[in-house]
Amino acid sequence: MKKEFSDCYDLVVYQIYPRSFKDSNGDGIGDLLGVLSKLDYIKELGANAIWLCPVFKSPQCDNGYDVSDYRDIDPMYGTMEDFERLLAAAHEKGIKIIMDFVANHTSSEHEWFRQARSSKTNPYHDYYYWADTPLNDWRAEFGGSAWEFNAATNEYYLHSFAVGQPDVNWTNPKVRDEFKEIIDFWVEKGVDGFRCDVLDHVSKDFEKDLRRNGPHLHEYINEVFGRENLKNIYTVGEAETTEESILATCGQDRNELKSVFQFSHLAVGRIGRYTPAPHRLDDVKNILTSWQDFTAKHDLLYVLLTDNHDRPWFNSRVGNDRELRYESATNIATTVFLLKGIPFIYEGQEIGAANSVFSDLSAFNDVECLGYYFEQKGKILEDKLLEEINFGSRDNTRRPFAWDGSATHGFTTASAPWLPYASRSDEINLEADLKGKHSVWRYYRDLFALRRDREVLRRGEFRQLFPERENCFIYLRENENEKILVVCNFENEQTVEGLPEGKMLLSNLDRLGGANGKYAPYECAVYEIWK
Repeated sequence: MKKEFSDCYDLVVYQIYPRSFKDSNGDGIGDLLGVLSKLDYIKELGANAIWLCPVFKSPQCDNGYDVSDYRDIDPMYGTMEDFERLLAAAHEKGIKIIMDFVANHTSSEHEWFRQARSSKTNPYHDYYYWADTPLNDWRAEFGGSAWEFNAATNEYYLHSFAVGQPDVNWTNPKVRDEFKEIIDFWVEKGVDGFRCDVLDHVSKDFEKDLRRNGPHLHEYINEVFGRENLKNIYTVGEAETTEESILATCGQDRNELKSVFQFSHLAVGRIGRYTPAPHRLDDVKNILTSWQDFTAKHDLLYVLLTDNHDRPWFNSRVGNDRELRYESATNIATTVFLLKGIPFIYEGQEIGAANSVFSDLSAFNDVECLGYYFEQKGKILEDKLLEEINFGSRDNTRRPFAWDGSATHGFTTASAPWLPYASRSDEINLEADLKGKHSVWRYYRDLFALRRDREVLRRGEFRQLFPERENCFIYLRENENEKILVVCNFENEQTVEGLPEGKMLLSNLDRLGGANGKYAPYECAVYEIWK
């Protein structure tokens, strides 16, 4: 494996949704100096990289994924000077900074689009997609047609997401040059990587009705990210993740991205976004195993994740976030984060955060779920519609971090935050978690410490044991010097026999005895195997 790829296995990435992490100035909105104040917290947890969701200047129609200036910080988050302070302080503590790269679309308030929409002859007009009449019946991700009329030019522009997020025309080489310069601007400041938002959308084919994975996708990615000055920059893409597409994007001979997110296991437990579905953790296990085998066969990096800003909490969907919340949360962490790959954790996951229940639409901000609500209003009973939104809204994971059990949960000194706190914040907060006999946070800390201390858990090979056995996931991480056994029992109590014995390294339920024997629901344990 190339050295710049191999080094990625040392990463543990902590994703921050800046609006909701920590407010430093009392306006109810998280900010960069709030992140700065919590660097020691992140380091103590065991993370050595931060992925910052967008902090660029934005009108915030999609919480920053509508960028109006790629070279400036939005005032709600602070200043460029604040960002530079954060970057320097993070580097001093051995923490890398990964920025969000939003390049399929800009804000409609970006200067490029302001110019583009003013006249067909404006030099920026070709920075976007235009048509005299809609070219197809594409629907926007956030509801309605993907084509919006622009009176000044008597044309329609394409927006795959919100009306305020016009798609950028990557067929124009000037656009690609602009984005190369934007990336270089941040690299020169010292950032360490980029998470690439909906990157598979940047190439389209209107004749073949392809709104993503168009014919020039890999050519564009190579042109922008395959440059020599980015050789040691970490890149991770949000893109289609079939086996073919991952090989095309991340193969070490491709010179494109170092990794992509693979989301198929995150679809377990739901149909679409808003409907729960029957599930078992065995379904998750089987998907993860297939990807471990595939990435090992092709020498690819694999990203390990369960949560992010775009999905409700994984433990609420496939685990037990009530009476066995601690057990379930720590079991899922062990199942996923001791596999071979790069762990990505999302703020709040480490305290076992759970989905909320609200009875009023005013508690929601997510442009996607609000679009769904108004499209379905009148078609679905109101109680049922709110139930669906509570289950599937992206706001579940976007609510302010609950640092303690006070009225403002240690997030802000303001009387109210920008988005209501999670409905269970009085119960689920960092302070309460650390006071408990069993702490999700302490378990995450210990798990990542074990991963950091054991080379085999970062670079060793994966081998599943007893693949036919249900209601559990048993696997080895091994190299020529070490062998680690991971045992994760799932929903039901059972007795496990036939496992190699060894020294216990980690257990979520203070397990006594060896690897064999009875396991409680969601009990897990990790052993060093004697050779």
